[in-house]
Amino acid sequence: MTAFETLGYTVDDAIATITLNRPDRMNALTAQMANELVAAFDATDADDAVRAVIVTGAGDRAFCAGADIGQGRALFDYSQRQDAHARPVVNDVYLDMGGRVALRIFDSLKPVIGAVNGVAVGFGASILLPMDVRIAADIARFGFVFARRGIVPESASSWFLPRVVGISTALEWCYSGRVFDAGEALAGGLLRSVHDPDQLMAAARAMAHNFIADSAPVSLALTRQMMWKMLTVDHPMEAHRIDSRGVMDRGRSADALEGIAAFREKRKAQFSDRVSVDMPEFFPWWEDRAFE
Repeated sequence: MTAFETLGYTVDDAIATITLNRPDRMNALTAQMANELVAAFDATDADDAVRAVIVTGAGDRAFCAGADIGQGRALFDYSQRQDAHARPVVNDVYLDMGGRVALRIFDSLKPVIGAVNGVAVGFGASILLPMDVRIAADIARFGFVFARRGIVPESASSWFLPRVVGISTALEWCYSGRVFDAGEALAGGLLRSVHDPDQLMAAARAMAHNFIADSAPVSLALTRQMMWKMLTVDHPMEAHRIDSRGVMDRGRSADALEGIAAFREKRKAQFSDRVSVDMPEFFPWWEDRAFE
């Protein structure tokens, strides 16, 4: 079993649960936690026993209270950190650690559900955005508080948030920096549903099982990346091209033969293709300049 110091990581009945596990600090983000989150999603992608991922927080107070303020000035000024030499730099700009996590979740090959058990502000709110579905306990609170801290949105949330909730709501929440309740998050489109705290994880697991019970793993991996990556293109023709490539490849797969046979025979399909070894040759197409 994969072991981490700042995260809980368990796999049960094909579902990996990643738990932000610094409850004494309201599960606030540190560089170690960021690195471990990236590693955890590497682990879920590599493990064919994992079909879906749930991310939640430890304790009953917080999902994640943002970046750990115990770092003082170095919290946002990466050049002041002792580990600055180890941070990626592009054109003399230190890339924010939350963005590394967000982009890793963005590239996940398994469906990702955020189960928000308490306060989710700053990084705790923005890290939810690249997850496919977000549900929350009715005690949860959210805040894109960056302007109130004298900074700007991070974790690539300037890209994700308008796509999840629309530009006007995204700007309203970021302009004010106020903390709002789960009801407003639901009405604004950030959440799919709100639950009693005692029922949150059961609801998340039920949703995950609904995603994976009758679906081919490779098809889910491709579908997830097709949907997310098509948010970046300029014309539906690009989606048509990749849809066609996917249909052609999967149409001649063992999974497609099994899916058709199971439908005809009125039985549950037993899909054999695995994400670790059976992704099509054109994947990941967005990294192939010749495919453009």
